[in-house]
Amino acid sequence: MVKMSLDPVQVMSGQVRELKVGPSANGDSRGSWEGKEEFDQDHLGLTTKPKPVTGRRARKVEGGVFFPKPENAVTIAVSSRVLFRTECEQKIFEQKGVEEYLAYQIQHENEPFAPGPAFPLVKALEAVNVRLRELYPQSEELFDIVLVTYNHAHVGIRLINTINHHNLFIERFCMTGGSSPTGYLKAWHTNLYLSADADKVREALAEGIAAATMFMPEKMTEVSESQLRVAFDGDAVLFSDESERIFKAHGLDKFFEHEKENEDTLLDHGPLKGFLEALGKLQKKFYAKGQRLDCPIRTYLVTARSAASSGIRALKTLRAWGLEIDEALFLAGAPKGPMLEKIRPHIYFDDQMFHVEGAAEMGTIAAHVPYGIAQKHSSKQKSGAGK
Repeated sequence: MVKMSLDPVQVMSGQVRELKVGPSANGDSRGSWEGKEEFDQDHLGLTTKPKPVTGRRARKVEGGVFFPKPENAVTIAVSSRVLFRTECEQKIFEQKGVEEYLAYQIQHENEPFAPGPAFPLVKALEAVNVRLRELYPQSEELFDIVLVTYNHAHVGIRLINTINHHNLFIERFCMTGGSSPTGYLKAWHTNLYLSADADKVREALAEGIAAATMFMPEKMTEVSESQLRVAFDGDAVLFSDESERIFKAHGLDKFFEHEKENEDTLLDHGPLKGFLEALGKLQKKFYAKGQRLDCPIRTYLVTARSAASSGIRALKTLRAWGLEIDEALFLAGAPKGPMLEKIRPHIYFDDQMFHVEGAAEMGTIAAHVPYGIAQKHSSKQKSGAGK
């Protein structure tokens, strides 16, 4: 199994480089690579590279600058450490200190950062926005991307230059200078927060904000440039960890018995239910224009539950919530990696690191949702108390 750390955005492979851990200064993680590899968009599974831009791009819709109000948009907050690759700069901070680090960033502010694990997702979000603007030119119901970083404001110039170089549509920044971003996330009405720092992800989850820790797999499958694909685990992600607790405490037979007895009782919501709800809201805008079969958003449920023994409760819960899942895969304990390789999602959310690692081994960008009983079970395993 792949060796991993929740602190940095590290490469997942059978031979992961050792990471030096130190205080965070760049982005939101505490690790760095020994050296920096150059990753272009082909490595990130995109079939074409964006054309570099040489100046500020006009952001206009229908003749005017267009910025949706946060309360109307589906806001995705992305840390600089998962959107871009900044490990070389982190190494400078750890070895030479903050002043040398800031001086380096200023000296190299015209050199763009390479894309990180969230980059293909952001490009897909922007592709959906293009379609939405074509159908609803004045609507503010769009994806709105906020770049969140613990960096000093001096680094902002390099980040802006990088965004323009990669032709990204990101105008909203939150540079906290080392402070926690959680309060700002609430002010932005954030629907999803993606970070490399598991502690900050837990803080966000505790405040009711959908959040997940992202990792960089060494191998990346090619992903769609025209259709956003988002895959979710069920228990402790879309749903609460109620059923997971039964399984962990009493085993599989009791789990099946519990689900059968409660198949008409709705599961409680999990941390990412609201994000699926937001995706569904945008999907319905395409359906209303007769584009159900050509919708640029597609969602997937990929769960270890078995269909006949425990799937009906999950499906009834989603239906009662008024949420549609485009595809549901009940794997009955089979590995998720091969299925995800076929789906090729821009991101897959799971509460168990075992499944995150398995997905990453197959080239899928997988994000960990540190929520529910599985986190305690994982801690016991690491301490030797688990099975």
